[in-house]
Amino acid sequence: MHALPPIERDVVRAVVLDAEQSVLLFRTRDPTAPELGTWWELPGGGLDPGETHREAIVRELAEEAGLAITNDQVGPPNWRRRATFRYRGERRINNELIVVVRLPVVAPRVDGTARVGFEAEDYYDFGWLPVPAVVASQDRFYPGRLPELLGPFLAGDQIDEPLETWS
Repeated sequence: MHALPPIERDVVRAVVLDAEQSVLLFRTRDPTAPELGTWWELPGGGLDPGETHREAIVRELAEEAGLAITNDQVGPPNWRRRATFRYRGERRINNELIVVVRLPVVAPRVDGTARVGFEAEDYYDFGWLPVPAVVASQDRFYPGRLPELLGPFLAGDQIDEPLETWS
């Protein structure tokens, strides 16, 4: 078996909470690796050169979900993690910051028409899941420990998660 070429990048993801404390999650798959199945994933993505994590998540939420937010709605990066996974023939190594974004409305419409790259293929559905449902879920998530760490994260705990080998 050949080693996959590694791609290391800085990434920001968001726990997007609506006014009823439901979390926006994308139902995701990698069409090139059907053996991985499907999972729920936090929105987010890589930082462009010179971009701050706040600027990146504002851009990513606009692209992936059609949500217009401001830098002021982006909380501090209280969850830091490193993760590795297979993705479309590559080995990704992500240095991730996770922030909370609080919306003043209930379950706003998600519009993925501005998705870039493979996002339109990979994100095939979405859901606004209540926090207790995520915490109690046996579904697969990215980040993998989301059900376990979501409560402490939302309570304001500082989380420094070691390397997760997701796939």
